Amino acid sequence: MAAKRKTPKKTSVKKMSQTHGKVEKFEPTTLDQIWGDTGNSLYGTMEEGTYTKRIDDMNLSDMQTHASTVGIIPIDNRVLLRDRLLREFKKHVSSYKKPIQEPDASEKLNDQAMKILSEGR
Repeated sequence: MAAKRKTPKKTSVKKMSQTHGKVEKFEPTTLDQIWGDTGNSLYGTMEEGTYTKRIDDMNLSDMQTHASTVGIIPIDNRVLLRDRLLREFKKHVSSYKKPIQEPDASEKLNDQAMKILSEGR
């Protein structure tokens, strides 16, 4: 009697994550960022999951108070207010994560290529 071989279970594509080896560096976009502001002072965090959990734990009156401190006009509809707060939070986070633009390392074209490109002028 031969022993049955177990095949490993295939992982779902939805559960897989892809990563890259690039170190992401962000350049400051405001003077506050140059002076060391991390962006945590307005919302208390820069993680979307943490902020979403914090908003979901708030009642409507707390959410309206938080909206007015952040600079959003508080409304009576809880779902719309939550969506607006999350949208503004995402804008805030993305303003602190502007990637550094690296200059193109383009090669100089030779004289013949420059002559061909300049013919349309």
